[in-house]
Amino acid sequence: MIVYLLQGLTLGLSAAVSPGPFLAFLLSQTLANGWRRALPITLAPLVSDGPIIALVLLVLTQTPDWFLRALQVIGGLLLIYLAKGAFDVFRKATEVKAESASGEGGFFKGVAMNGLNPNPYIFWSTVGGPTLINGWEISPLADVSFLIGMYVALIGGFALYIGLFAAASRVDPRLTRALNLLSAIALCLFGLYRLWQGALGT
Repeated sequence: MIVYLLQGLTLGLSAAVSPGPFLAFLLSQTLANGWRRALPITLAPLVSDGPIIALVLLVLTQTPDWFLRALQVIGGLLLIYLAKGAFDVFRKATEVKAESASGEGGFFKGVAMNGLNPNPYIFWSTVGGPTLINGWEISPLADVSFLIGMYVALIGGFALYIGLFAAASRVDPRLTRALNLLSAIALCLFGLYRLWQGALGT
Protein backbone atom coordinates (compact mmCIF):
# COMPACT_ATOMS: atom_id res chain seq x y z
CA MET A 1 0.00 0.00 0.00
CA ILE A 2 2.85 2.38 0.82
CA VAL A 3 4.29 1.93 -2.68
CA TYR A 4 0.97 2.91 -4.27
CA LEU A 5 0.58 5.86 -1.90
CA LEU A 6 4.06 7.11 -2.84
CA GLN A 7 3.28 6.67 -6.52
CA GLY A 8 0.14 8.75 -6.11
CA LEU A 9 1.95 11.48 -4.19
CA THR A 10 4.72 11.64 -6.79
CA LEU A 11 2.39 11.76 -9.80
CA GLY A 12 0.05 14.26 -8.15
CA LEU A 13 2.88 16.60 -7.20
CA SER A 14 4.37 16.30 -10.68
CA ALA A 15 1.02 17.24 -12.26
CA ALA A 16 0.55 20.18 -9.88
CA VAL A 17 3.94 21.77 -10.58
CA SER A 18 3.84 21.18 -14.35
CA PRO A 19 2.63 24.19 -16.38
CA GLY A 20 -0.68 23.45 -18.04
CA PRO A 21 -4.01 24.95 -19.04
CA PHE A 22 -5.75 24.13 -15.76
CA LEU A 23 -3.00 25.77 -13.70
CA ALA A 24 -3.09 28.83 -15.96
CA PHE A 25 -6.86 28.98 -15.46
CA LEU A 26 -6.46 28.77 -11.67
CA LEU A 27 -3.99 31.64 -11.67
CA SER A 28 -6.19 33.79 -13.90
CA GLN A 29 -9.15 33.15 -11.57
CA THR A 30 -6.99 34.11 -8.58
CA LEU A 31 -6.26 37.46 -10.20
CA ALA A 32 -9.81 38.08 -11.35
CA ASN A 33 -11.71 36.96 -8.24
CA GLY A 34 -9.24 36.64 -5.38
CA TRP A 35 -7.76 33.57 -3.75
CA ARG A 36 -10.83 32.76 -1.62
CA ARG A 37 -12.98 32.21 -4.71
CA ALA A 38 -10.20 30.52 -6.67
CA LEU A 39 -9.39 27.99 -3.95
CA PRO A 40 -12.56 25.84 -4.39
CA ILE A 41 -11.68 25.43 -8.09
CA THR A 42 -8.73 23.26 -7.03
CA LEU A 43 -11.35 20.60 -6.21
CA ALA A 44 -12.61 20.51 -9.81
CA PRO A 45 -10.50 17.43 -10.73
CA LEU A 46 -12.35 15.46 -8.05
CA VAL A 47 -15.56 16.02 -10.00
CA SER A 48 -14.26 15.69 -13.55
CA ASP A 49 -11.73 12.88 -13.11
CA GLY A 50 -14.23 10.24 -11.94
CA PRO A 51 -16.08 10.08 -15.28
CA ILE A 52 -12.76 10.41 -17.11
CA ILE A 53 -11.32 7.39 -15.31
CA ALA A 54 -14.44 5.33 -15.99
CA LEU A 55 -14.52 6.44 -19.63
CA VAL A 56 -10.86 5.64 -20.18
CA LEU A 57 -11.03 2.23 -18.54
CA LEU A 58 -14.27 1.16 -20.21
CA VAL A 59 -14.64 3.06 -23.48
CA LEU A 60 -11.87 5.40 -24.58
CA THR A 61 -9.34 2.71 -25.43
CA GLN A 62 -11.82 1.33 -27.99
CA THR A 63 -12.89 4.60 -29.61
CA PRO A 64 -11.45 5.98 -32.88
CA ASP A 65 -8.73 8.61 -32.95
CA TRP A 66 -11.13 11.32 -34.09
CA PHE A 67 -12.80 11.30 -30.65
CA LEU A 68 -9.62 12.49 -28.91
CA ARG A 69 -9.02 15.03 -31.69
CA ALA A 70 -12.54 16.39 -31.20
CA LEU A 71 -11.87 16.79 -27.47
CA GLN A 72 -8.67 18.67 -28.26
CA VAL A 73 -10.47 21.10 -30.57
CA ILE A 74 -13.31 21.75 -28.10
CA GLY A 75 -10.84 22.15 -25.24
CA GLY A 76 -8.76 24.57 -27.31
CA LEU A 77 -11.79 26.74 -28.02
CA LEU A 78 -12.68 26.78 -24.33
CA LEU A 79 -9.15 27.87 -23.40
CA ILE A 80 -9.24 30.73 -25.90
CA TYR A 81 -12.60 31.85 -24.48
CA LEU A 82 -11.10 31.85 -20.96
CA ALA A 83 -8.04 33.74 -22.26
CA LYS A 84 -10.34 36.48 -23.52
CA GLY A 85 -11.81 36.82 -20.04
CA ALA A 86 -8.35 37.16 -18.48
CA PHE A 87 -7.37 39.73 -21.13
CA ASP A 88 -10.52 41.75 -20.40
CA VAL A 89 -9.47 41.98 -16.75
CA PHE A 90 -6.02 43.20 -17.86
CA ARG A 91 -7.52 45.76 -20.26
CA LYS A 92 -9.78 47.29 -17.62
CA ALA A 93 -6.71 47.89 -15.43
CA THR A 94 -8.73 47.73 -12.21
CA GLU A 95 -7.30 46.53 -8.95
CA VAL A 96 -8.61 43.08 -8.12
CA LYS A 97 -10.56 42.77 -4.90
CA ALA A 98 -11.91 39.39 -3.88
CA GLU A 99 -14.89 40.82 -2.03
CA SER A 100 -16.18 42.81 -5.03
CA ALA A 101 -15.24 40.56 -7.94
CA SER A 102 -17.65 38.01 -9.32
CA GLY A 103 -16.47 34.41 -9.16
CA GLU A 104 -19.75 33.02 -10.42
CA GLY A 105 -19.34 29.81 -12.40
CA GLY A 106 -15.59 29.53 -11.84
CA PHE A 107 -15.80 26.05 -10.32
CA PHE A 108 -17.95 24.71 -13.15
CA LYS A 109 -15.64 26.28 -15.73
CA GLY A 110 -12.79 24.44 -14.04
CA VAL A 111 -14.71 21.16 -14.20
CA ALA A 112 -15.52 21.76 -17.88
CA MET A 113 -11.91 22.65 -18.69
CA ASN A 114 -10.55 19.55 -17.03
CA GLY A 115 -13.19 17.39 -18.69
CA LEU A 116 -12.33 18.75 -22.14
CA ASN A 117 -8.58 18.70 -21.60
CA PRO A 118 -7.00 15.65 -23.33
CA ASN A 119 -4.20 15.45 -20.73
CA PRO A 120 -6.27 13.61 -18.07
CA TYR A 121 -7.45 11.13 -20.71
CA ILE A 122 -3.90 10.52 -21.84
CA PHE A 123 -2.65 10.21 -18.27
CA TRP A 124 -5.34 7.76 -17.16
CA SER A 125 -5.04 5.67 -20.31
CA THR A 126 -1.24 5.39 -20.19
CA VAL A 127 -0.25 5.68 -16.50
CA GLY A 128 -3.15 5.95 -14.07
CA GLY A 129 -5.36 3.27 -15.62
CA PRO A 130 -2.74 0.50 -15.71
CA THR A 131 -1.70 1.42 -12.15
CA LEU A 132 -5.28 1.06 -10.93
CA ILE A 133 -5.70 -2.27 -12.73
CA ASN A 134 -2.48 -3.65 -11.23
CA GLY A 135 -3.38 -2.30 -7.80
CA TRP A 136 -6.82 -3.88 -7.90
CA GLU A 137 -5.23 -7.30 -8.48
CA ILE A 138 -3.29 -6.84 -5.25
CA SER A 139 -6.00 -5.19 -3.13
CA PRO A 140 -8.64 -2.48 -3.53
CA LEU A 141 -6.80 -0.65 -0.73
CA ALA A 142 -3.84 -0.22 -3.08
CA ASP A 143 -6.04 1.76 -5.47
CA VAL A 144 -7.47 3.80 -2.60
CA SER A 145 -3.94 4.62 -1.41
CA PHE A 146 -2.90 5.63 -4.92
CA LEU A 147 -5.89 7.93 -5.44
CA ILE A 148 -5.60 9.52 -1.99
CA GLY A 149 -1.91 10.22 -2.46
CA MET A 150 -2.42 11.63 -5.94
CA TYR A 151 -5.26 14.02 -5.14
CA VAL A 152 -3.79 15.20 -1.83
CA ALA A 153 -0.60 16.18 -3.67
CA LEU A 154 -2.44 17.58 -6.71
CA ILE A 155 -4.94 19.74 -4.81
CA GLY A 156 -2.37 20.75 -2.21
CA GLY A 157 0.03 21.83 -4.95
CA PHE A 158 -2.66 23.87 -6.70
CA ALA A 159 -3.64 25.55 -3.42
CA LEU A 160 0.00 26.45 -2.74
CA TYR A 161 0.30 28.01 -6.20
CA ILE A 162 -2.83 30.09 -5.59
CA GLY A 163 -1.48 31.34 -2.24
CA LEU A 164 1.89 32.31 -3.68
CA PHE A 165 0.30 33.92 -6.74
CA ALA A 166 -2.18 35.92 -4.65
CA ALA A 167 0.61 37.18 -2.37
CA ALA A 168 2.71 38.25 -5.35
CA SER A 169 -0.20 40.07 -7.00
CA ARG A 170 -0.71 42.29 -3.93
CA VAL A 171 2.79 43.67 -4.06
CA ASP A 172 2.08 46.16 -6.85
CA PRO A 173 -1.06 46.85 -8.95
CA ARG A 174 1.15 46.91 -12.04
CA LEU A 175 2.28 43.39 -11.20
CA THR A 176 -1.37 42.32 -11.03
CA ARG A 177 -1.96 43.68 -14.53
CA ALA A 178 1.18 41.99 -15.82
CA LEU A 179 0.15 38.67 -14.27
CA ASN A 180 -3.29 39.01 -15.84
CA LEU A 181 -1.69 39.50 -19.23
CA LEU A 182 0.62 36.53 -18.70
CA SER A 183 -2.35 34.37 -17.71
CA ALA A 184 -4.26 35.43 -20.82
CA ILE A 185 -1.27 34.69 -23.04
CA ALA A 186 -0.70 31.28 -21.39
CA LEU A 187 -4.36 30.29 -21.76
CA CYS A 188 -4.42 31.45 -25.38
CA LEU A 189 -1.22 29.58 -26.25
CA PHE A 190 -2.50 26.39 -24.64
CA GLY A 191 -5.76 26.83 -26.53
CA LEU A 192 -4.00 27.26 -29.87
CA TYR A 193 -1.80 24.27 -29.09
CA ARG A 194 -4.90 22.14 -28.42
CA LEU A 195 -6.45 23.30 -31.69
CA TRP A 196 -3.24 22.45 -33.53
CA GLN A 197 -3.14 19.00 -31.94
CA GLY A 198 -6.76 18.38 -32.83
CA ALA A 199 -6.32 19.54 -36.42
CA LEU A 200 -3.21 17.45 -37.05
CA GLY A 201 -4.25 14.51 -34.90
CA THR A 202 -1.03 14.61 -32.86
